[in-house]
Amino acid sequence: MNKYYFTSESVTEGHPDKLCDTISDCILDAYLKQDKSARVAVETFASGNKITIAGQVTAKGKEVDIEKLVRETIKEIGYDNENIDMDYRTCKIDINITKQSPDIALGVDVGGAGDQGIMFGFACDETPEYMPYAISMAHKLSKRLTDVRKNKEIDYLRPDGKTQVTVEYENDRPKRIETILVSTQHNEGIHQDRLKKDVLEKVIKPVIPKNMIDENTKIYMNPTGKFVIGGPLGDTGLTGRKIIVDTYGGYARHGGGAFSGKDASKVDRSATYMLRHIAKNIVANGYARKCEIQISYAIGMKEPLSIQVNTFGTGAISEDELIAKIRKTFDLTPDGIIKYLELDKPIYSQTTNYGHFGKENLTWEKIIKF
Repeated sequence: MNKYYFTSESVTEGHPDKLCDTISDCILDAYLKQDKSARVAVETFASGNKITIAGQVTAKGKEVDIEKLVRETIKEIGYDNENIDMDYRTCKIDINITKQSPDIALGVDVGGAGDQGIMFGFACDETPEYMPYAISMAHKLSKRLTDVRKNKEIDYLRPDGKTQVTVEYENDRPKRIETILVSTQHNEGIHQDRLKKDVLEKVIKPVIPKNMIDENTKIYMNPTGKFVIGGPLGDTGLTGRKIIVDTYGGYARHGGGAFSGKDASKVDRSATYMLRHIAKNIVANGYARKCEIQISYAIGMKEPLSIQVNTFGTGAISEDELIAKIRKTFDLTPDGIIKYLELDKPIYSQTTNYGHFGKENLTWEKIIKF
């Protein structure tokens, strides 16, 4: 038997990096609400009780009140105490936004890619949402950790948190969960035993299938014994630093480009969404049990430079046949992708947390026949 272990992690929306991703995507959505052709590339940096916004925006319409938007976003996430993480009311906000480079605009204005690069898409049949098992479970734990905080089922939790799941595979199929790790910020004075009991009963058990846990499954919570100082006070945050959390938890390759804060002319984002759509439909249509697709672009050019498909020996038809079907069925120019997936709409704040893939309400997750 082929036995091995694979681990993926996720983070809550209050993790410093995800705080920054969320702010960047909320700014993007605000500009797209006014101008669906807005060019936006915005990054956020968080440290202590200070937020720095920088980037490039070219858009029509009235000016966006970025400071107000940032404070509202931080409030929604739940940061209201500068002594242990951050306070939306008192934090300092620096904004440095300029217009998009006219050199880049030369290529993008005629429908070319907003940058060069390589992108990957992936899908497998390990879960109903066609995602790898470890990242699927890690995201569900992180989302549940946030839900029990916001609905006050565990009223002493704070916004920052991380989860990690190790899956034991046998013959390339998930057999059981070897390890669950939860690190969650909490108020001062909470005993570790209480935290462990509450998280086990209200977070882990409602999420993890009973048949995937056994007497040998290891569960760890806040391994240092205390997690009061968190958010940007405990660690700096930066847009685009959770690219593996955003995609497939390391189970598939990654081209290196981040998503949040970028409009769809940036193929780092739009082409990766499109490749997820295609890979998912290759698996959903029974052409393979596992599929990874790579594509490459040159800045200012419309058509991709290359397409590669790998079905890891699970294909019902050849990879050359799949490439031919892809080229015949899908328009892979930036404009074609934007139109097909409706990426000129303000939908990006829905994508930021708990993975950009595996959510049924997103256009690139739609299953079609092809």
